[in-house]
Amino acid sequence: MAPKTIILALGVIAAAMPLSAASASAPPGSPSTRYCLSMEPMTGSHIETVQCRTRDEWAWLDINVDQEWADNGVGIIP
Repeated sequence: MAPKTIILALGVIAAAMPLSAASASAPPGSPSTRYCLSMEPMTGSHIETVQCRTRDEWAWLDINVDQEWADNGVGIIP
């Protein structure tokens, strides 16, 4: 089940890439919409990760999706 979810998420991310370059703020969505942001590599790794969370989850981590979207936005999962 997890590989299917990962493949679906990567497909959505790849489809939304041109959208992220043109947008200054995150696209609107429902409370359950997940916003995917590119994150810095973890210590000891050179591989960037992409994390997808709802606006509330990002806010709980003190991250404003609208401010980060222009630089790190990758895509959304409705």
